[in-house]
Order: sequence, then structure tokens, then C-alpha cells
Amino acid sequence: MAGRRSGSASGSGMTPLELKIMQVLWRLGPSPVQEVQQELEGELAYTTVQTMLNVLERKGRVTRRLRGRAYEYRAAVTEEKTLGTAVADLVDRMFGGSPEELVMSLVKSRQLDAGRLAKLAARVDAAKAAKKKKEGGRDRDA
Repeated sequence: MAGRRSGSASGSGMTPLELKIMQVLWRLGPSPVQEVQQELEGELAYTTVQTMLNVLERKGRVTRRLRGRAYEYRAAVTEEKTLGTAVADLVDRMFGGSPEELVMSLVKSRQLDAGRLAKLAARVDAAKAAKKKKEGGRDRDA
């Protein structure tokens, strides 16, 4: 298990650097190496960014296509799916599969107070209502 944790962004199967590069691609859309490097504010050499994009391509996280003389890289996995996988892994490993325990941990550590809990409850209610409305619309069309 220790080997899995080292360098891996919890549950996403990506290192922190890979995740940072994916966040650039999610934000910009399909981009050549130079644009990704610039978006990272030049903190990495062009060749490092290129190598990391090629690693992500081999892992199936990005696809690439030749545009002129340079490859353009595109995210092959969505941010939502990556986030969902990472959160599910965190909940499984740290909270025994219980999302409620995750929330309680946030409350106990004072990262989630009564005001934020109330806002969260309102968002949950709104999501439920939207889902119910969407499901109702499908039933009528069927």
C-alpha cells in the first residue's frame, strides 16, 4: 500500500504533477506542449512537460494528434470522473467506505461549520429536485 501512495494523487492514479498538467488540459482544452508549459508559468522545462504528456498518453489519460509539426494533447478522462474516483478511493481507504464519516471528520476538524453544512444541505436538496425533475421529464416522453 505504501508504494501506491508515494507520488500518487489519492485515488486518481496520477502523480501531483500529472494532475496539475491534466488540470491545465481540462481548463484550456486541446493544447500543444508549449501552451501547457506556459500555463504552468514556466516552472517546468518544455522537455519535462512533453515527457509528462507522453506518460499520460501511454496511461490513456490523454490522447494526442499531430497538428502541423507539433502534437496537440487532449484530456481523455473528464475532471469529474477523475475527482469522483479520487474521492471514492479516499472514502474507502480513510473512512471505511462511509461518506458520513468523511463529513463528520470535516466537522470535527472545523473545516465544515454549521453555516457551511446548511449551504451543503441546500445544495443537496437542489440536486435532488433537479434529478427528480429530470427523471419526471423522461417518464413523460416515454
